[in-house]
Amino acid sequence: MTFTTTDLTPLIGTSVATDKETLVSGKSAAELRTLLEQRGILVFPQISMNDEEQLAFSRTLGDVINQGENGIYKITLDKKITPSAEYLRGTVLWHIDGWADDIPARGSILSARVLSSIGGQTEFSNAYAAYEELPAEKKAQIAKLQVFHTMAGTQRDIYDQVTAEQEADWQRHPAKLHPLVWTHRSGRKSLLLGSSADWIDGMDIDEGRALLAELKAWARQPRFVYRHEWTVGDMIIWDNCGVMHRVEPYPADAGRLMHRVTLEGEEAIA
Repeated sequence: MTFTTTDLTPLIGTSVATDKETLVSGKSAAELRTLLEQRGILVFPQISMNDEEQLAFSRTLGDVINQGENGIYKITLDKKITPSAEYLRGTVLWHIDGWADDIPARGSILSARVLSSIGGQTEFSNAYAAYEELPAEKKAQIAKLQVFHTMAGTQRDIYDQVTAEQEADWQRHPAKLHPLVWTHRSGRKSLLLGSSADWIDGMDIDEGRALLAELKAWARQPRFVYRHEWTVGDMIIWDNCGVMHRVEPYPADAGRLMHRVTLEGEEAIA
């Protein structure tokens, strides 16, 4: 078996019907990489891979970042399983992974192991399409802008009150300056946004944040977004260089558990 595909929305998301053997063999890896760049995310319904199979498949697509347990990072709000779970609370906000890196992760492969009965759906926004459909005058306005990305940006909006200790913790992570519009080596352009996008270099703070808020609202319009209702065994790959994502809020004690493999970056932000 190779694979067959069904587009999930006009602008983002494709469901892939195949079997584990085809994926792990790597025989369709080139076609899947091309499809991923075209469609932003690929969904493999109830493919039910174990950790070894998920890692083997991921390695057919690129180099795997050694994080978590032998390349498997466990996404959960349970600090006994994942010590950095407190930061994961911020994943309810739209973001990209590796915002502090010059070469962010190429993509991630996420599989569902335990689900929450409340919330926990994942949304994905096509940042290529969001840029491409901007009015010409807005593209001209933002073409040369540079944005500071911060840890505080990824966290502050999830708390009713922010403590001095939290502020001090976030300040230990240096701000990172990136272009607002990422011009990719393919020639395509995408909006580089997410919750980490905190203020615009050289612009009044309030004015810059108002523009960022406008663009973030633009990018999360329904026509740019695919929302996934998980079933245990589902696996999703997303293009971290052209797609933002977020999880819908779920209880911290829900036991929700996802296993993620992350592919090393291949393209510097420019």
